[in-house]
Amino acid sequence: MFVFRRWLRKRSGKLPAAMRDWTEPGTEFAQDPQANLKLLEKTFENCSDVVFQNVKLPGEREALLIYLDGMVDRQLLDQQMRLGAVARDRGGAPASPGKLAEELDSRLGTGGTRTVNTLGEFAKGVMGGQVGVVLDGEPCILIVGAGRPPSRSVEEPQAETLIRGPREGFIEQIQTNMALLRKRFPTTRLKMEPFTVGELSDTKVVVAYLEGIATDSVVLEVRNRIARIRIDGIVESGYVEEFIEDLPFSPFPQVLNTERPDVVAAHLLEGRVAILIGGTPFALLVPMTFWSGLQSAEDYYERFPIGTFLRWIRFAHLLIALFLPSVYVAISTFHQEMIPTNLLMSIAGAREANPFPALVEVLLMEITFEALREAGVRLPKQVGAAVSIVGALVIGQAAVQAGIISAPMVIVVAVTGIANFSIPRFNFAASIRLLRFPMILLAGTLGLFGIGIGLLGILIHLCSLRSFGIPYFSPVAPLSFGGLKDVVIRSPHWAMKLRPRLTGYQDPVRVPEGQMPRPGASGKQGNQGGGAP
Repeated sequence: MFVFRRWLRKRSGKLPAAMRDWTEPGTEFAQDPQANLKLLEKTFENCSDVVFQNVKLPGEREALLIYLDGMVDRQLLDQQMRLGAVARDRGGAPASPGKLAEELDSRLGTGGTRTVNTLGEFAKGVMGGQVGVVLDGEPCILIVGAGRPPSRSVEEPQAETLIRGPREGFIEQIQTNMALLRKRFPTTRLKMEPFTVGELSDTKVVVAYLEGIATDSVVLEVRNRIARIRIDGIVESGYVEEFIEDLPFSPFPQVLNTERPDVVAAHLLEGRVAILIGGTPFALLVPMTFWSGLQSAEDYYERFPIGTFLRWIRFAHLLIALFLPSVYVAISTFHQEMIPTNLLMSIAGAREANPFPALVEVLLMEITFEALREAGVRLPKQVGAAVSIVGALVIGQAAVQAGIISAPMVIVVAVTGIANFSIPRFNFAASIRLLRFPMILLAGTLGLFGIGIGLLGILIHLCSLRSFGIPYFSPVAPLSFGGLKDVVIRSPHWAMKLRPRLTGYQDPVRVPEGQMPRPGASGKQGNQGGGAP
């Protein structure tokens, strides 16, 4: 890219239009209003959604409004703008630009009214949903904050459904997302620092954290990584995620994404940092650990024995989703002596007419299963689920009857797919799906020794991986016994007295002593602990 830019400068002396907007300063307005009007008409040429509306203000004074159709509050323009009087000094002379903006702002009550001097500022304001006001006979140009971009209402998240928990989810409007987060933390300790990313999209990005709880080094690193992003536009949070992750070639996600404000609030209380991005309902959370990819918000809303049981189920399903096909291939190909005799005879009878080895069988079934899964996601909701389920049943049964695939292999692949669905985070489950294929190849070539080599490589990678300076496999490696209360088990809230050691050490205590319920206890402490009054 840099070589291309140098060659382009030598050839034409200037950059292409898209790159030129990034580097060249804005054109200043002239003193002649007619010249400014021609400049604006040239700037917004072929922009059919830009509206030029002439209005007459009190005192027979005319003004030109320039705004984007569908991005502003038309009721405000139709009712209040025509009633707003343009300020004049007592002597009858036109008011100064600053006083003009101040008077108009006070009458309209919209906020954000200001004067601009350059074409770039004006175009940026209009394209951002604000209203430009060109007054007849005045050289100054005003920007009025009357924007109302289209947005949907707050709804329950579709990708993270819960049986018990809040029903609010983030939407594409970042101001609403900030309000949903502020509602949960009505305190000045919740800091929200704004950034703008994308030279053409001007996407708003907000870094949110709890002051005094989040680690200063992590907050500083988040600021630096977002500030150094150089791209033409940001469409979704995945763009930002790929720019700020530590190791882009790792199969494991290093940034957690969620569309639930309650999940963001819980992670902020643990000392993590949230990144809200305009135009997407998904917020990013850093740093991320391996274990947070296996946790669900509902673990903390149900009683702790249920949360612990569900976590053990997920741990078991994680191992099944990653190793079951490869273990079947290794044992049935190289280590038949490990299978009980009756089971071995059953498997051998089922595979007697099968023309393919176990490695080819499992690859065919896994690729078919992935294709059905992708088809079910991409098809309309009315037919997607039916096609994926019916397709799996029909294809599996037909393949067994035709003698192409053995029945045990269909069972293995089906159980593996179900186990993968139990992982709550889609991007984390996708990484397990990706790693399953090299594990199958290692098992088909080296047997259980290949599986051991693959497992060792995964563990070494997890222990060396970091997310914003925090070890990815913590609190298991490095070992922290206090952190295991929220990994191996889900301890009750009154027992998790300290925040995670690596992210919340600035304010470690989150639950004081004496909070365990004691039925029958008397006094103030007993009542606080849940005892009878």
